[in-house]
Amino acid sequence: MSIPHTKRICQLIKLKHEHEQEYLALHRDVWPGVLAALARHHIADYSIFYHAPLHLLIATFKYTGADYAADMRGVAADPETQRWWKLTDDMQESLVEGAAGSGGEVPWWQDVPEVFRFEGEAA
Repeated sequence: MSIPHTKRICQLIKLKHEHEQEYLALHRDVWPGVLAALARHHIADYSIFYHAPLHLLIATFKYTGADYAADMRGVAADPETQRWWKLTDDMQESLVEGAAGSGGEVPWWQDVPEVFRFEGEAA
């Protein structure tokens, strides 16, 4: 069943090769407080994919709230999420010029525009 949403998001970032195993292991058991913060701020159906040949992390999620900017500030203000980002940011290399870390003025993950969507059923 599809989750109602107002916005679908796709983002990219590079994973530093030397942190590959540590990052993947950390994401096999994401902290409950981080997941709770995402849910409180209307983030649903969140996935991160990894394309190892390019060390590229690809995140997708659905935003189900009414004020995306306010909810992103809420996620960034969550203490557990801040501790999580302190670990994971050092494992990543932003593709956004001027980015200094998650929750900063400049986005850490690069937003990717949607160029195609099919929501119907195949014939």
